[in-house]
Amino acid sequence: MRRRPPRNLNSEERKLWQKVAETAQPMHARRMSDTPKTEPVSPQKSKTPPTPRDPIGAFQVGALSPAKGPRHHLAPSIEDAVAAAPVQMDRKNYDRLRKGKMVPEAKIDLHGMTMSQAHPALVNFVMRNHGRGARLVLVITGKGKSADDGGPIPVRHGVLKHQVPQWLALPPLRGVVLQVTQAHQKHGGGGAYYVYLRRTR
Repeated sequence: MRRRPPRNLNSEERKLWQKVAETAQPMHARRMSDTPKTEPVSPQKSKTPPTPRDPIGAFQVGALSPAKGPRHHLAPSIEDAVAAAPVQMDRKNYDRLRKGKMVPEAKIDLHGMTMSQAHPALVNFVMRNHGRGARLVLVITGKGKSADDGGPIPVRHGVLKHQVPQWLALPPLRGVVLQVTQAHQKHGGGGAYYVYLRRTR
């Protein structure tokens, strides 16, 4: 019997061929069972992948930028930090001190010293005057000049001016210092500090 091409089958022959194809079993059933079965996905059921969200968002020329995040707060200036310190001494004497109406009993000039020279000199000066019962001393630091030598670590302008209040707040000076404030203009202004000492016991 001569085999006809499938395109020449009539409708009855096609129905018969369909029934035969449905009852047919593969010859290599064991080999085919080893391979995973994949179900064909019809075009109607296939899901299109979700469009990734654009983190930047739509951009338009001339549009305003979004609101900025929290601003970085810079450290306050040394003048503001010293002025913001709580008042520990008598308020009346503190007002007189700020107006330059109190006269320092002793003074030390650290201007021109290195940090390694100024620190022990300051400690010795304050402890010695506290021991003899002095209440108000003047520490001159100078307003400072740029000491940047071009190294990899930046150097702060007016190193001693920034460092002296920190030294006065640390042991052993913390136990004898009651108040630190910027000096009046006639005693050096921004280049000096009044250091009010505790009473000796």
